[in-house]
Amino acid sequence: MCEIKICDQNRIKTVLAESGTRLSDILAGNGFFIDMPCGGSGTCGKCAVTVNGREEPACRYVINKDITVVLPENRDIVSDDGNSETTPNGKMCFALDIGTTTLALALVSLNSGKAVRVMTCVNSQRMSGADVMSRIEYCRKNGVEKLHKAVIRDINGLIERLDIKEKNPLFVAGNTTMLHIFFGVDCTSLGTAPYTPAFIESQRADGSSLGLKKVSEIISLPCISAFAGADITAGLNYVSLPREGKYNLLVDLGTNAEISLYNDGFCLCTSAAAGPCFEGANISCGMSAVDGAVYAYRDGKAQVIGKGFAKGVCGTGLIDIIAFLLDKGIVDKSGFMQREEYEIADGVCVTQADIRQYQLAKSAVYSAIGILADRSGVTYDNIETVYVSGGFSEGFNVESAVKTGLIPGELAAKCVPAGNSSLRGTVKHACGCGLPSFIDKVEYIDLSTDTGFSKAFIENMEF
Repeated sequence: MCEIKICDQNRIKTVLAESGTRLSDILAGNGFFIDMPCGGSGTCGKCAVTVNGREEPACRYVINKDITVVLPENRDIVSDDGNSETTPNGKMCFALDIGTTTLALALVSLNSGKAVRVMTCVNSQRMSGADVMSRIEYCRKNGVEKLHKAVIRDINGLIERLDIKEKNPLFVAGNTTMLHIFFGVDCTSLGTAPYTPAFIESQRADGSSLGLKKVSEIISLPCISAFAGADITAGLNYVSLPREGKYNLLVDLGTNAEISLYNDGFCLCTSAAAGPCFEGANISCGMSAVDGAVYAYRDGKAQVIGKGFAKGVCGTGLIDIIAFLLDKGIVDKSGFMQREEYEIADGVCVTQADIRQYQLAKSAVYSAIGILADRSGVTYDNIETVYVSGGFSEGFNVESAVKTGLIPGELAAKCVPAGNSSLRGTVKHACGCGLPSFIDKVEYIDLSTDTGFSKAFIENMEF
């Protein structure tokens, strides 16, 4: 047996491991988070840790002796939502959005109908891969228990940081796969045709039965289909209805870009596999929108979250950077960059591979918007408002999004940032606001079998 001393910014723990064990497995088994969006294939390089003073990839390092492991700085963040108060007031509850990349937990005042405080952290399930399909494949090979325990541990950590003494009900939203894992339900049927979920209806459970502390009852919002989850339901619950005869568009930019076209009596939605590009997971210097992230790029100058130096690039920064590179002719219409990388700040760059990842993501979103409009017969002129949601949407630069082919130019003036619409819609539901009447009638379009989408996706790859 080998002795492993694990050190992070909050604790030091010594454990024993058998020779031949992967270091990443030991870290995960002992509750230490390491970002591993490639699922341990060794391709992303983001699980680097310091082993006996030397940087090593945790997913590739095989233990064969006693070692001291120092983990990188924790990038969990604490933030206040736009609809927040400063102090708790009367009866409370929790609202939770389980994102593929990030968890967001709100402490909600039921008297005021607002969030008192919002806490966010990285979803530890990323150690099994960045996207939904990698989580499903992990569950197929290993069962759901490990990923279930990981998300429960994350949520308990967020609740602990809120320092709440009494138990409160928890209202939860997330995509269909994330909710299956949260409730400890096998999700593998979502990975193969006909993609049948174990449930889409609202679920209820006792907090202690899932291992949640300070949680009395759990109530999930209903999903729409296998690939249109409760996060879409919550998002549609948050945004406004258009005027009579008009339509609104909700574009939720996450690992799965969920897009809904709707009015008071109609809703057509779809999910485009954009990948984790917008959340930085498969970008060489990508990171979440936390301190040190380049969130904007203006006139060749990086703007960084917080007061420190640039550590990486988040989603909004990537969109700005690519728009700048297109303006300067450094990247051409096809996406080709004459150099392998472009330096943004000391040690932070964008590579040719990053440009290609963005092209895949932006084409998926742009093409999906076009398919919804085409299938419904709704012209862009008849769309009143485009709500752009996601963890980074408050810093979303519409001009850069149009320039890089993410949003159709005809919709540019109609774009409104909606923040984390899933969390905000869950807060609204927790406070007694009924879900939109059209939720039970939502029609879902499966783009994976749509030949029109396949053709549009190829055509829209260029900038």
